[in-house]
Amino acid sequence: MQLEIRPDPAEVGRARRWARSRLPGLGIEADEPLAETLILLVSELVTNAVVHTACPAVLRLSVPVPQTEATPSTTLRLEVADTSSRAPVPRCAAGDATGGRGLALVDCLADRWGWSREDAGKSIWCELDRCSPPRESAAVAYGGGLSAYEDLAFEAV
Repeated sequence: MQLEIRPDPAEVGRARRWARSRLPGLGIEADEPLAETLILLVSELVTNAVVHTACPAVLRLSVPVPQTEATPSTTLRLEVADTSSRAPVPRCAAGDATGGRGLALVDCLADRWGWSREDAGKSIWCELDRCSPPRESAAVAYGGGLSAYEDLAFEAV
C-alpha cells in the first residue's frame, strides 16, 4: 500500500489519516498500542520528508513476506521514499528545542530502522514487530514517558 505525499506540511495529517484507515487491512485494531506507535512513526518520517527535502515523497506500509508459508509475518514495515539525495542526519536536540527529535524517536520506538539510496533519492524505513513489547528505552530517553509526544504528534490532524 502506498500514498504519494506532496511537499506540504498539511500532508502529514493526511498521511496519518491514510495510515489509520489501513490498520484493519494490516490486522491491527485501532486501539492497540501498536497502532498508535505506527501512526506516530508515520508522522515523524513524513514530517522529516516534508520539512527537510521539499520534494514529493511516497509513504509505503507493508507486511513483508514471511520466511515460510507456515509462519505468518509478524513484522510491519513503514517506508518513506523521496527524491532528495540528502542523507538523514540524527540530531541531538537541546531540552528547549522545538525540533530535532524525530529520528531519535524513531530509534526508540521502532524495532529496526535505516535508510538506503534509491534511484535519485533515498528511502527511510522502520519496522515494528507485532509481538514485541514497547521498548523501555523510549520511556527513559524522553523523561519517563511519551505523553508529551503524543500531543505533539497528533495536534496537526
